[in-house]
Amino acid sequence: MIEKTVLDYLAGALSWPVVMETPETPPARYARIEKTGGGGENGLLYATLAVQSCAPTLYQAAEDNQTVKAAMAGLTALTNVFRCACDSDYNFTDTRTKTRRYQAVFQIVYKE
Repeated sequence: MIEKTVLDYLAGALSWPVVMETPETPPARYARIEKTGGGGENGLLYATLAVQSCAPTLYQAAEDNQTVKAAMAGLTALTNVFRCACDSDYNFTDTRTKTRRYQAVFQIVYKE
């Protein structure tokens, strides 16, 4: 499962928690992974993953987003990941909860 692969990879690359679900009592700073699409062809799998960088301030969220993008650029060092490209990244603040966050969207080609 690519979500678990990325979760484990980012947990080792970042100095703040990485989760797949927002905890009931979230830490001040964390990254959340969400698979938003996927498919496969000729034995290869494709996934669209969003990584949200949540922080106390928008500036910190933007900085953390840059760190996430730099870390994800190294994902292809894993033997089962062949491509990881950032399609876009943007301010994704949750106006309801006032959670400051940035989101980066990645296209990943991999094999299980």
